Amino acid sequence: MYVQQFFVRGLSHSSYLLGGSKTCAIIDPRRDVQIYIDAAEEMGLRITHILQTHLHADFVSGHMDLAERTGATIVVPASGGSKFEHMGVAEGDSFDIDHLKVSVLETPGHTPEHISYVVVDTSRGSEPASVFPGDTLFVGDVGRPDLFPGQAERLANSLYTSLHDKLLKLPDFCEVYPAHGAGSLCGRAMSAKRTSTIGYERLYNSALQVAEVDAFVHSLTHDMPGAPDHFSRCSAINGAGPATVNSLPRIVPLLPAVFAERMRQSDTIVVDLRGYEAFGGQHVPGAYHITAKGNLPTFAGWVLPPDKNILLVAESPADVHDGAIWLRRVGLDHIVGYLDGGMNAWANAGFEFSSVPQLSMSALTNLMGGQKSMVLLDTRGPSEFASSHIEGSINIPAPDLRTRHTELDPSLPVAVICNTGNRSSIGVSLLLRAGFTQVYNVAGGVTAFSAAGLAPECARCVAPHCPGFEGSAGRQNS
Repeated sequence: MYVQQFFVRGLSHSSYLLGGSKTCAIIDPRRDVQIYIDAAEEMGLRITHILQTHLHADFVSGHMDLAERTGATIVVPASGGSKFEHMGVAEGDSFDIDHLKVSVLETPGHTPEHISYVVVDTSRGSEPASVFPGDTLFVGDVGRPDLFPGQAERLANSLYTSLHDKLLKLPDFCEVYPAHGAGSLCGRAMSAKRTSTIGYERLYNSALQVAEVDAFVHSLTHDMPGAPDHFSRCSAINGAGPATVNSLPRIVPLLPAVFAERMRQSDTIVVDLRGYEAFGGQHVPGAYHITAKGNLPTFAGWVLPPDKNILLVAESPADVHDGAIWLRRVGLDHIVGYLDGGMNAWANAGFEFSSVPQLSMSALTNLMGGQKSMVLLDTRGPSEFASSHIEGSINIPAPDLRTRHTELDPSLPVAVICNTGNRSSIGVSLLLRAGFTQVYNVAGGVTAFSAAGLAPECARCVAPHCPGFEGSAGRQNS
């Protein structure tokens, strides 16, 4: 038995190649599927199966692309009602991949239709060697059951049964290969360790230590982190069968005059992928700013309207290509063009641009001391804010500013802060779109404020593997 993991940062998504002697399966594939084809070819294996543990809520899956490219059979939960050609499986079903016997356990809870794949390597023995539990069991955590309105308590009860009556009945040595790791919002507190065993999780997974079912249900239906908007869309997209990437619109370079004409159309938005310092220097008026240096897929899926055509602004065509991959992973498929020559060409063509003052720590303290009335807006999550924040600041998470900007006085100056400057710049762009005119971005955020000795460190901001970590340039590489 051969197992290869593929980890996507940002989404913190793990997919797998499960190989026998001549053939293999891909489990929970991402949408850009060439990486699996290359890996199978390198191993001399033929992809015959595509195994889905559930209809993923946090990303658009690559099952249709991979089936089109390889002819492999898509295996999905029978109870999911998928609309594409597939093999539906349920509790007790099994199939072979060479000498590997793959058995199905129904493990609902994170989603209603969830299943897990238990693998026996018959060339070595008859005991389960590994399990692919999708989003039911993580390293250090379990799947959240609150993504379906009105079903949280029922699903949490189902999750308890799936864990204690099924997965924990597997041998302690059985290897656990979950679909997500630290940073994913499909759970609350996943470990940075990407694989585990049933025995280790039985001993050290904090969610599994809650033995009483009512307490377990309460713990997973209260004080959960916010769920991005695309979580409410992706399950349906995956069940219907996503459009293949090859069928999506071609992303074309647009000269500034053509770009300006296209962006004025009511069905079109502009998304700037550059760093916050570049966006602050000059940007297309009205653009959303979601930098590729932060958690682009999560915040793009959270903030951007999915029914709009998207025009991109980036530093280079290569950044456009990479940005499009990230956006498509969360179902933002209508990317139609990008600004040829970037903001330099835009300015040279004489078009209007906007700027955002970037505040250093000393500039922020001077502004706070010199302004009789101003707002210091912290756009981190509630738990980050509770851990450490600047006295006098108010907390509205960046995505919530789409609607909660009405809680702020647009006549007052607003200095926007997060942990680094990335999320705060998302918030800045949303405030500008809402008509605010006196908006500042705090460069370096709370991290810089702490480094300057002006505030204690935020434990979540400085931990590179915790769910609240935004990351720096390069951390999202796939």
